[in-house]
Amino acid sequence: MDTYAVWGNPIAQSKSPAIHKIFAEQTGQNMKYIAMLGDEQHFERQLQEFFAQGAKGCNVTAPFKERAYRLADEYSERALTAGACNTLKKLENGKLYADNTDGAGLVSDLQRLGWLKPNQQILILGAGGATKGVLLPLLQAQQKILIANRTLAKAEELAEKFSPYGEIRAVELKTIPPYRYDVVINATSLGLTGKTADIQPEILQQAGAVYDMQYAKETDTPFIALAKSLGVNNVSDGFGMLVGQAAHSFRLWRGIMPDIEVLLNRGI
Repeated sequence: MDTYAVWGNPIAQSKSPAIHKIFAEQTGQNMKYIAMLGDEQHFERQLQEFFAQGAKGCNVTAPFKERAYRLADEYSERALTAGACNTLKKLENGKLYADNTDGAGLVSDLQRLGWLKPNQQILILGAGGATKGVLLPLLQAQQKILIANRTLAKAEELAEKFSPYGEIRAVELKTIPPYRYDVVINATSLGLTGKTADIQPEILQQAGAVYDMQYAKETDTPFIALAKSLGVNNVSDGFGMLVGQAAHSFRLWRGIMPDIEVLLNRGI
């Protein structure tokens, strides 16, 4: 039986094992998929041991996407552009292949929600690995992007890197212009510790829709809870994105695309 996993810290909240179990059953694949807690100091060694023991592939979530990227030998274009990966595959020659399916998962979910139209103004909170993975697909979907980050230099670096692909700017979190953004996307991992990005309430109150890349098992994420408390009606957590990116990872590993609609409709 082939072994796969999702690595992160924390990781107990992950729905990925349940998703891939359903995908495997749906497509008749003989595989197991487990959750692995990465150690902040020894993640690279852990991952190398995981593959040395015969694992075929893995997903990577916060805070290891950029570190996993640096361990790879070969890269997809979207992983190279992002400088971060959420998917690794062990090739037949023993090398590690890195891909980033986050952007494909996000774009497909925004389309499903009816929130993706050309020339929209999108505000993304955070400039880490999660943001890097979705910028190219969003720009290719003709979105105008403003990245807001606590450290301006990090956001500016991303804006400069992705400027050849479309309209993208950077700003500090505390100086976000009070416009009406079509979609505000939380790409920070603050929700994992029960926190939210420190932004002005009117930014969310005026937004057309609010999306959190994080998701929670039985309740709202802190960011979605905040948006709802401010009267925002169009809200969604990242479960649809999670299922979408998982399906693209599954196809990379197993050569078959699972039916995600069945899973989205039934939930987990």
